Amino acid sequence: MENGAVCALRRRPFCYAGDMENIHIIEAADTDRIATWLYDRLTTPRSDSADRLAITLPGGSTPFPILKALIALKPAVPWHAVQVWPNDDRIVPEDHEASNTGKIRALLEPHGAAIEVLSQTSLPPHFALAWLGMGEDGHTASLFPNTDPRLDDLQMVRRLTPDPLPAHAPFDRITLTLPALLRSDAFVLTLGGSAKKRAVLDAAIAGENDLPIARLLRAAHDLGIAVTVFA
Repeated sequence: MENGAVCALRRRPFCYAGDMENIHIIEAADTDRIATWLYDRLTTPRSDSADRLAITLPGGSTPFPILKALIALKPAVPWHAVQVWPNDDRIVPEDHEASNTGKIRALLEPHGAAIEVLSQTSLPPHFALAWLGMGEDGHTASLFPNTDPRLDDLQMVRRLTPDPLPAHAPFDRITLTLPALLRSDAFVLTLGGSAKKRAVLDAAIAGENDLPIARLLRAAHDLGIAVTVFA
């Protein structure tokens, strides 16, 4: 029986149309393994003529230990040839402890990376790699369920307010939209070993919800974008 028929029988309105062969889940990966995976992709010889390789990175607590391990690998990533965009940020000064951009800049700019600042007039490029996180509520970047992110959004960057505001970071946000994120060659999603996040992801893949991460994954499937998940 085809996926659509199975979904109809189970009354799942958000099912995928295929077998999700574009999603590869890697279990129990540690920081060093994820860093090595990223290293391989950032050091692969390029066929395009762009001055810099454009990537987008998540904020929060998960990516920074991985980035530190990535920086330590030798020979070094050619950071001078990398342009880094945050997925999103809190509306705070860069020197605020909650600033994703400030943390990314402090870590990568000394090694030569060009760090971009999100604004509502930003024109994000096509990304060679979009590294994303995910919350237990199914949000990715700052595309929270209450913001109803749309695949047909005409804006590449939006300012918005999560509802409810996360207690650890009660700030308005600026974020790449779904269309901006989907202008990527590949996705990597890190869950930080969270069983709750894994359950949300599995439900999204199975078509059991319409959370922001599910909308992104459905569109990635339709567009043939490879998704690697470190669970």
